[in-house]
Amino acid sequence: MTRAFLLAATACLISQAAFAHAFLDRASPAVGSEVAGSPPALDLTYTEPVEPLFSTIQVTDASGGRVDQGTPKPLDGGHVLSVALKPLLPGVYTVEWHVTSVDTHKTEGHFTFTVKR
Repeated sequence: MTRAFLLAATACLISQAAFAHAFLDRASPAVGSEVAGSPPALDLTYTEPVEPLFSTIQVTDASGGRVDQGTPKPLDGGHVLSVALKPLLPGVYTVEWHVTSVDTHKTEGHFTFTVKR
């Protein structure tokens, strides 16, 4: 009985730790998507609130030129970071993000989206 209790308690602690990071939940434009026109902004939604002062989003074109404008703005209680975009020409764009959740855990990732011709 004691061993089963310890295993269950350990599983609960591990699952709580797994949720202690802000992971990317969804993006607009979506990860890997093709969009018909130039989006005015990129919105990244995370699984928990992030600290905007310690979070960055960079959007680059195929030649590595930055197309994001300004610092990311927090929305929806810090679950969303939004960054304005310059007018985008057709092509592939790379998004690289680094965030710190409000409980100080850091996560990062990258993805692409395409603006169609």
